[in-house]
Amino acid sequence: MNTLIHNARPTETLRDVPVFADVPADVLTADSGPVWVECDDAGVPIRGGLGDSFHRDAGSAVGSLPLDASGMFLSAPFTDIHCHGAGGYAYEDGDSLPTSLSVHRDHGTGRALASFVANPLDELEDSFRRVARAITTGEGIPAGFRLEGIHAEGPWLSPAHKGAHRQDYLRPATLDQAKRLVDAAGGYLRQVTLAPELDDDLAVTRYLVGQGVRVAVGHTDADYETALRAFDAGASILTHAFNAMNGIHHRHPGPVIAAMESPHVVAEIIADGVHIAPEVVAMLFRAMPGRVVLITDAMSATGQSDGDYRLGSLDVRVDDGIARLTTPDGSQGAIAGSTLTMDQAVRTVVEAGIDLDEALTAATTRPARAVGLNPWADGLPLRLLDEGLSPVGGLIPRT
Repeated sequence: MNTLIHNARPTETLRDVPVFADVPADVLTADSGPVWVECDDAGVPIRGGLGDSFHRDAGSAVGSLPLDASGMFLSAPFTDIHCHGAGGYAYEDGDSLPTSLSVHRDHGTGRALASFVANPLDELEDSFRRVARAITTGEGIPAGFRLEGIHAEGPWLSPAHKGAHRQDYLRPATLDQAKRLVDAAGGYLRQVTLAPELDDDLAVTRYLVGQGVRVAVGHTDADYETALRAFDAGASILTHAFNAMNGIHHRHPGPVIAAMESPHVVAEIIADGVHIAPEVVAMLFRAMPGRVVLITDAMSATGQSDGDYRLGSLDVRVDDGIARLTTPDGSQGAIAGSTLTMDQAVRTVVEAGIDLDEALTAATTRPARAVGLNPWADGLPLRLLDEGLSPVGGLIPRT
């Protein structure tokens, strides 16, 4: 049975959804509307239009199950380009995909990259081959979700800003290593985070960019000039801005300022209220209009209770939803990813004073574009969000 959603409040994210192509762009904002959309039994949009005309224009909507979405927001699905797992699993775990992806799907995410922490190169190759095979066959990927590729966060990271990466797995970048990872990923390596000061003459950066891989500057001790050279060489993302890098100093601008001054660069942020203060979140949106993307950096504890977990080969303790490395003496060390979901990231950004349409764009179509994807993926369900910006169930078939 098809579903006819009517009286929904549109968002700017719908501009890239084909069924809304004929609707004026200035109508598709959270302050306008309403709109209607007819979805098939998988939640995929079939047709849509202005809300006061659906009785006349819907056509095959006769006999569809009506859903009054008054007060709710209609959005493209979230796209998470930096996520390590959920539901008790990391993507390094062989059977992680069905559970981890389902947790994120149920919080509004429809597209994601599988992120991997620094590991020995042969282990990364095995992981990349496994995920590439799953993407090709669809095995283990839940309904209503598209796994779009792989993000290698390492192993070419700075020991000075290693965060939750095992130091003895970090190394300088070489072309041989880069070629091995590109080959293992079978065309699905979408993003690589590296420290540019470990990339001699930026040869690996240029090679990856030439292969269509987006290079992200992160986990780096780079100064402003080094980061700027990397961006000039084609790097186009700043990995979780402000975290695991030199900050903004009045005499030492650092990589955040280099990203601000490079118009093609987008900056990731982890908007969980822990990694970045809300005032800094708002400042970055103002300083980089149209160039901030939301990520979760979620690890295995996402969707789980507090307790002990692993991130790669490192022990992590989660208390009050905050993940930190467990040190040899039992105390807690560096923040180890997050337990964030994309719907909560959007809520955090809106609470920081950012316009809802901008917050949703930063969580949906903009991150897709940042890693070279089309902003809209055919065959994916739309997301209906309630007034609290939580996804409304029922549109996506459960597996």
